[in-house]
Amino acid sequence: MSNSEVRVRFAPSPTGYLHVGGARTALYNYLFAKRNGGKFILRIEDTDEARSTEEFIRMQMDDLKWLGLDWDEGPEWKTLKDSGAYGPYRQSQRLDIYKKYADQLMDSGRAYYCFLTDPEIEIQRQAAMKSGRPPQVNSPYRNWPKEKALEKMAKGDKAVVRFKVKDEEKRDYHLPDLVRSDVRFPSDMVGDFVLLRASGMPVYNFCCAVDDALMKISHVFRAEDHLSNTLRQMMIYDELGFKQPQFGHISLILGSDRQKLSKRHGAASCHEYKVNGYLPEALNNFIALLGWSSPNAQEILTMKEMAEQFHYDRLNSAAAVFDPQKLMWVNSQHLRALPNEELWKLVEPFLNEAGLTLPSDTDWRMKALEVYKTGMNTLKDAVEAFRPLSESPIELSPEAQETLTWPSTRIVVEAWRKGVEQTGSDYLSEEQFNKLQDQIKDEQNVKGKHLFMPIRVAVIGKPHGTELKMLVPLLHKRTLVARAENVLSQIKG
Repeated sequence: MSNSEVRVRFAPSPTGYLHVGGARTALYNYLFAKRNGGKFILRIEDTDEARSTEEFIRMQMDDLKWLGLDWDEGPEWKTLKDSGAYGPYRQSQRLDIYKKYADQLMDSGRAYYCFLTDPEIEIQRQAAMKSGRPPQVNSPYRNWPKEKALEKMAKGDKAVVRFKVKDEEKRDYHLPDLVRSDVRFPSDMVGDFVLLRASGMPVYNFCCAVDDALMKISHVFRAEDHLSNTLRQMMIYDELGFKQPQFGHISLILGSDRQKLSKRHGAASCHEYKVNGYLPEALNNFIALLGWSSPNAQEILTMKEMAEQFHYDRLNSAAAVFDPQKLMWVNSQHLRALPNEELWKLVEPFLNEAGLTLPSDTDWRMKALEVYKTGMNTLKDAVEAFRPLSESPIELSPEAQETLTWPSTRIVVEAWRKGVEQTGSDYLSEEQFNKLQDQIKDEQNVKGKHLFMPIRVAVIGKPHGTELKMLVPLLHKRTLVARAENVLSQIKG
């Protein structure tokens, strides 16, 4: 196989944000193209007039861009203008192309206009099911001449275009699937199926087959629930004389209840993971392992490593279970591997959105990240981690109230405030903090929780939390004094 032959595509229906299942399909195609020096094409399957919108197209393209899955051909990200030699890349703009090939099939006797109404089709379906036959359409218009059908349509009757399945002989269609090995479909598995709706819009199987052929798609990796569509597409390839791409039907992604992953399992769109502080490289890493495994047995991989290692012979046909805890762990590994400078740029929008007022000094930010990033699983975790460091006033937590009733608390907090005020520098070092704490212990004759908890309440507003020797050096002296005074004002007596 020469590198120039590899052309793969991702063809989403723009009916909402990009689902993680769709993202994994896009990722596998992208990795295969990169591994083989090929082209990754984005095609928009927007023939669902009721649900497809330009807003959804942009949403899905934004998700792909966030994931780093840049396409070589397709609509441009910002303008939606076509970029590539095989456009248009939006199916709603290819209707003349589909009509041309539907007419070609009619002229060759492999398609016909069908005037059956939905109620008539339902009657046939019920009768077939009662007699134990497959619910296939038996159209009385199957052998009508095209001219007769056009006369009926000229009078206002609506018709779909149906593909005429050969019924002279039963045979098996053989699919050498790249993931599932040999798959065989009996030709009588399907009846005459629709190619074009009465509105002129193509159905999925027809436009998919035509587009894959005209766009010279060499390999198609898609979810196994598309396997049932393949026979119809193979028939279309055969009748139109198109070269069939190589298919690989990848496993489904299941939720913890072993049902197909959906919104009921929690965040199921890439956008939600972005909003919740997950890294795109971590999400790519995690979903890649839902159906594929590294030949080096790696669990944490960069995009470059995945592209270098990706091959369809390591795709697993068994269903994969989506584990949110595993995703969080993978995210934490990628997050902690980031340089602090890069990590700060990513967490800063979350901190700003939460209204935290933090020092702008770069050294301070790097020190703070060094303290807190080991406890962060997502970027959003930075908000609660950094909240005690905000210069904004803090509220005392309900669990702090008991500490305020101890007789020694006022003495400890006053000694703490005085000690901080007398510190020469703007920030206490860890050594200065330890020395001051020991000094209060000796001079006020307090120890254990009666020493530690009042100081912690005076610093973060609650008796439990981050080790003070790590936190105090990150708080300006004026902030520590103001917080201590706030606590003193709320101690009765």
